Amino acid sequence: MQLELKQPINKQIIAQRKWYLKHPNYINRVSKRGQPYLHLIVSEIEKRGLPLELALLPIVESAFDPFAYSHGRASGMWQIIPGTGTRFGLAQNWWYDGRRDVYASTNAALDYLEYLHKYFKGDWLHAIAAYNSGEGRVGRAIKKNRKAGKPTNFWSLKLPKETKDYVPRLLALAQILKDPQQFDITWPNIANEAKLILVDTKSQIDLAFAAKLADMELNELHRLNPGFNRWATDPNGSHQLLLPLDKAGQFSTALSKTKASDRVSWVRYKIKNGDNLGVIAKRHQTTVAVIQDVNDINSSSIRAGKFLLIPVSTKDLSAYKLSAQSRLAKKQSQPRKGSKRTHIVKSGDNFWDIGRKYQVNHKSIAKWNGMAPKDTLRLGQKLVIWTKLAGAKTSGN
Repeated sequence: MQLELKQPINKQIIAQRKWYLKHPNYINRVSKRGQPYLHLIVSEIEKRGLPLELALLPIVESAFDPFAYSHGRASGMWQIIPGTGTRFGLAQNWWYDGRRDVYASTNAALDYLEYLHKYFKGDWLHAIAAYNSGEGRVGRAIKKNRKAGKPTNFWSLKLPKETKDYVPRLLALAQILKDPQQFDITWPNIANEAKLILVDTKSQIDLAFAAKLADMELNELHRLNPGFNRWATDPNGSHQLLLPLDKAGQFSTALSKTKASDRVSWVRYKIKNGDNLGVIAKRHQTTVAVIQDVNDINSSSIRAGKFLLIPVSTKDLSAYKLSAQSRLAKKQSQPRKGSKRTHIVKSGDNFWDIGRKYQVNHKSIAKWNGMAPKDTLRLGQKLVIWTKLAGAKTSGN
């Protein structure tokens, strides 16, 4: 890998380098996880003429885990927070989260890094630090040093410990990968040609159906397309799927022989007394907006005895092991210390108060439920709580 950033040797970088060299299995594990995506990422970086070291940022950010979610609400391999995602054009809704979309998030992250590079007048270390902690914080640190007559280079700034470690961590990785033999580290070669390609299905498609057309395992396809939260692509788009190059031709040929209406399954649902669109949508793992659109309904009112046409998954929902629902269920079922309780969110609830009630850290509750402490709780939402509090009962019933 031809690298471009200046590689100083200082105690901060040496400390981070020592950590990586003490954990060769970590580098091996991360390199294997990132292997499918590296050519795509490097190609986009080269296309823009950016430093190739930026291709290593997903290691520092998420260990190349496209499903990573942090306590600060950052998501995806590039760990993009909601506001930054919106700012750089990434859709985030019930069906789809562009922050986890490998191709879309890579371009958004590089857009942001280019913006930061320009904002900090060509200083890449300032830009990389700001990617971690925000341009405002880095800008204020620079201004403070300048006012005090101190140097304004990255190494002289007063920044949070996470950010002070972040930049040397990236540079340490770059030094190791520049000469892996010197450090007795094995790093896979980046393919000279594309291994993945984007294919536009032009309409909503069930991921299980797409996997069948491509002759792939469902999990394999979903891992390449982690932006999709549910069993299908977003009915309103994007309908792009990232596929292995050797599967794309077969997929496109098979897809051309299907109609858009065949790409998801349908049920004819008879409305019962007491039903409402929200309940029906939740039961069928879809949204009110989709049901309204499919059935040409302009309001939320429905009548018992009438029928609704509803798109549904071709397989049992448990088969979609990388959907948001399945990943949450897996996280909530992990055994931890204490007694397991279920808390049903009531009006006015927040993580802090719930934590006090069960005498557990509010950040732990968020983590156990695949959330961040600042995420909004929904009325009726079920939270799994592990408490050592004697006699604690399930709350909210």
